[in-house]
Amino acid sequence: MTRVAGLDPGRSKCGLVLVDVDGATVLSGAVLRSDSVLPTLKTWHGQAPVHLIVIGDGTGAKGWAERLKSLATIQTVNERGTTLRARARFWELWPAKDWRALLPFGMRVPPGELDAIAALLMVEEHLEITCRWPIPRPLFRTEPAP
Repeated sequence: MTRVAGLDPGRSKCGLVLVDVDGATVLSGAVLRSDSVLPTLKTWHGQAPVHLIVIGDGTGAKGWAERLKSLATIQTVNERGTTLRARARFWELWPAKDWRALLPFGMRVPPGELDAIAALLMVEEHLEITCRWPIPRPLFRTEPAP
């Protein structure tokens, strides 16, 4: 299994996702405090090697590559527009139900931060794959992801 992590870095919070590339499947994803990212990546790497970490080059990106280079190969990618595209990707992964499905697409607001979805988009676009997210939608919390 080839495992790749995606990181949408921010000043106070980050989107983090772990993908099984061979199965094009998200294994874990969360929006975390910035200080929880490194411990979470170390935990994931301890469970099975993380072969690549894809990092967005936007807000908060400075310094992440240096901190993470001991864990895996680092690839910095252009993250321009990922947050906007993450909104659409959210609804592809978890289609609106009930009355929300009747709302015009532009009026649907995802129920939380989109940083983990933005991290997934960076991985998908960099590797030219489309992933399934069979686990519950991203966690919006401040402790490390499982």
